Amino acid sequence: MYRIEERGAPNTLEHRIFFRDEFGPVSPFHDIPLFANQEQKVFNMVVEVPRWTNAKMEICKEEPLNPIKQDVKKGKLRFVANCFPHHGYIWNYGALPQTWENPNVVDERTGCKGDNDPIDVCEIGHRVAKRGDVLQVKVLGTIALIDEGETDWKVIAIDVNDPLAAELNNIEDVEKHMPGFMNATVEWFRIYKMPDGKPANEFAFNGAPKPHEFALEVIVEAHEHWKKMVAGQVDCHGVNSTCVSADGAPCKVPISEAQEIVKKSPELTDGPGLESEVDKWHYTHLQK
Repeated sequence: MYRIEERGAPNTLEHRIFFRDEFGPVSPFHDIPLFANQEQKVFNMVVEVPRWTNAKMEICKEEPLNPIKQDVKKGKLRFVANCFPHHGYIWNYGALPQTWENPNVVDERTGCKGDNDPIDVCEIGHRVAKRGDVLQVKVLGTIALIDEGETDWKVIAIDVNDPLAAELNNIEDVEKHMPGFMNATVEWFRIYKMPDGKPANEFAFNGAPKPHEFALEVIVEAHEHWKKMVAGQVDCHGVNSTCVSADGAPCKVPISEAQEIVKKSPELTDGPGLESEVDKWHYTHLQK
C-alpha cells in the first residue's frame, strides 16, 4: 500500500525518504493511519531503523510531509554507538503514526512532559525490516525511558505476520518465548548514549515493562494529543503538519503540491562510503 521515494544521496545531509500511497506523496507522521485494524487493535508502524543498523534515521517533524532523514549532531550525521555485543539497534525501530508525546502536558504516569515525538516502537520479530516499511504490529507492552527529563515511551510490538505473533499476546510472553530479550532491551536503552560521554539513561518504574492494556492506554492518549496538535489547537513546538489526507488538519495540500514538495529535494544519487568508525564496538557496561 505504501512505498518510499528516496531523494538526495545516502549518507549525506540531503538524503530524504518520502512516502507514497497509490495516489501520491503522503506524510508518514500524519497521513498513515494509526490503526491498521482498530477492532483487532492492530497498529501501523513506520520503520525508521532496521535491526542491526545504527544510522539514527527518524521522521523529520520540522519539514513538510515529514520525510525520514538522518539525525544530525554538531553538523555531522548521527550514528548510534555499537555497545558490545550489539551492532546498532536490536529490533526494528520506528514510530506509530498519528501519535504525539505532548511536550505541553506532564504525563501523570511518569511525572515528566512528552518528548515532542511520535511514540517509538521496538518491533521484535525475526525478520530484519527495510527502512520505510509500514508494518502491521500487535502491541505487547511498553517501557518508559526518561530522556533528559522527558517521557519517551518505547512500545514493544511484533509484526502480526511473524511466526511467533500468535504466541505473544502480552509482555510476560516475551520472557517466556524470548528469554533475556526484555532485559537486553532495557540495558540497551540505559547504555547507548554512554560512549558519547553521557550518563546512563533513566526509566520510570525502574525499567519494569508495563503490560498490553497499559500500553494501549498510552497510545490512545498520544493519538488524542496528535489530533489536537495537527488541528492547530495546541502549541505544536515546531512540528510541521503539512499533509494530504489527515482528518481535521488545516494544513492539507493537494497531491500536486505534495509532488512539488518532493521535487524540491535533489534526485537520488550515489552517496559516499562510511568511515570505519561507524562500526566500532564500545565496551560499555553498567556498574555492578
